[in-house]
Amino acid sequence: MNDEKKPEESWLEKLGFKNISLILFILLVIALLVIAVDEVFDDDDEGGSSAGWTDSFDLADYDLSTTGENEFFILKPGYQIVLEGEDDGENVKVIITVLNETKVVDGVETGVVEEREFENDELVEVSLNYFAICNRTKSVFYFGEDSKEYEDGKVVSTEGSWLAGENGAKAGLIMPGMPLVGSRYYQEIAPGVAMDRGEIISMKNTVKTPAGTFQNCLKVVDSSAIEKDEADVKFFAPGIGIVQDEELKLTSYGYV
Repeated sequence: MNDEKKPEESWLEKLGFKNISLILFILLVIALLVIAVDEVFDDDDEGGSSAGWTDSFDLADYDLSTTGENEFFILKPGYQIVLEGEDDGENVKVIITVLNETKVVDGVETGVVEEREFENDELVEVSLNYFAICNRTKSVFYFGEDSKEYEDGKVVSTEGSWLAGENGAKAGLIMPGMPLVGSRYYQEIAPGVAMDRGEIISMKNTVKTPAGTFQNCLKVVDSSAIEKDEADVKFFAPGIGIVQDEELKLTSYGYV
């Protein structure tokens, strides 16, 4: 008669899992995959992160240029995009043009992009935006803007203007060179003035505009750390750039 006691079953064996070593190995692999995915989405290989939003970029490590392009952003002199639509009962037209100009901001030479906004054919805002593109990663960084609001042809406000290197402001990321769904990053880092953020939602969108129908568009939701109840949805088409900003849609694009 054999009185030897069988080893007590573990809780995994009681649930029907006999090969404990295999189960533990699978759990370890899953944990490592979760950690790897979390690092990709939080850091984006572009800088540090704060509360899930990438908010610091070590630009000293980047070879920056005033001109260039990535899949969703063209920074080349003469390139122009026109968006039009109705917003709050007003006929709005926005003309975005890459100028053949540069400006040094925080020690970095940047390319200048002019944005002119009209309401019912009247000029209401002109902003000069300063960008630089990394030659290696193709990520485009935003160094600030000089903004002027107009009424009856006269400047009435420069609210929203900021420059990296002044009053604690730093350059943000306007468009990653390799967009990843779930990426969340600061576009503007000017405390108390402009703290806009972007979150990539999807990359397989079809957008119909007066200028054509575009496939595989990038969908980005813009929000603000200052005005937390506001958010804008934008779409970017490969090889074109922005094709829709809320109610405004692309009507023309190309070099002028």
